Amino acid sequence: MHVADILKVKGTDVVTIVPDETVAATARLLNAKRIGAILVCDANGKVVGVISERDIIRGIAVNGERALDMQVRDLMTSEVIPCKPTDTVAEVMKMMTVQRFRHMPVIEDDELKGMISIGDVVKNRIEETEMEARALRDYVLASR
Repeated sequence: MHVADILKVKGTDVVTIVPDETVAATARLLNAKRIGAILVCDANGKVVGVISERDIIRGIAVNGERALDMQVRDLMTSEVIPCKPTDTVAEVMKMMTVQRFRHMPVIEDDELKGMISIGDVVKNRIEETEMEARALRDYVLASR
């Protein structure tokens, strides 16, 4: 299975925000959309970071409530590791686990194609494993 397979089910809509938006506005958007992270894009649509619930919590822990008045660029993670639609789910799962992040933009030819989370990857892997188990069970039963 590939990342493209996840996007076929999940869809390609991506919530983005600009770097100079406030953290408070970002928190409201995360809540309204019921998501854990938002991609940060510049005026040209290029991904320049990601801001997650964890980034905001860390910001509040360090800066107190004034963190909510800070700009996204002050708390976002700038080192974003993207994947491609052709990457396998196993490759992406390994990358997310080793690098310890939960959200990954899908980029192809410098164009944002979607965003996946570790939850999407795990769900896909579970479905794939269940499908393999059914196929093996059917094979064993058919060969009796």
